Amino acid sequence: MIKPLAGPLHYKTLSSSSSGQMKEKGSKFIGYAFPCISEDEARELLESLRKQHSQATHVCYAYRLGWNKDRFRTNDDGEPANSAGMPILGQIQSFDLTNVLVAVVRYYGGTKLGVGGLMSAYRIAAQFALRESSIEERELKKQVYIELNHSNYSVFMQQLKRFRLAILEQDALTGYNLYVSVPLDLWDEFLKFATQHHVVKLEDKGFV
Repeated sequence: MIKPLAGPLHYKTLSSSSSGQMKEKGSKFIGYAFPCISEDEARELLESLRKQHSQATHVCYAYRLGWNKDRFRTNDDGEPANSAGMPILGQIQSFDLTNVLVAVVRYYGGTKLGVGGLMSAYRIAAQFALRESSIEERELKKQVYIELNHSNYSVFMQQLKRFRLAILEQDALTGYNLYVSVPLDLWDEFLKFATQHHVVKLEDKGFV
């Protein structure tokens, strides 16, 4: 049987992309913030940005992924070590976001800023982009595959509202095999109910 879970019930992320920019001693810094759920998506977004800004000096970035915020990466793209990616990540953390990519495009203006100046510029550009974004709190849910039978199908379907279940996919022929999403705050109670009513099969398919 699937085990009960412990952890956060909600997380904050972006509902849409945004941007903001600033200038410092002739250099232009353009910050972009994107909702992003995977490393592959992050790579695609960065590739698109580099094409859009093919004449830019640097495209530095940071992302944080996962409902428990355990996957992250920073990149200085040729700037001094930790002068760009880490300040950007710091803003993601400050806004308490996950599943987000923030990139800052720099057009060099002819005057060197020094490490301290770069850290400040990248931090502010990232902050400007996130301030323009639409942040939303999402309920953490589990996707579950369930196999029912004739005796427990009607009982289960009567409980959809009680457990705030959403049917994601259902077998068209019998209706007994289906995928549902379960809010994490009702997960333990839902597992007890499934056990008590002898659900044929229950498989955890990850978070949605």
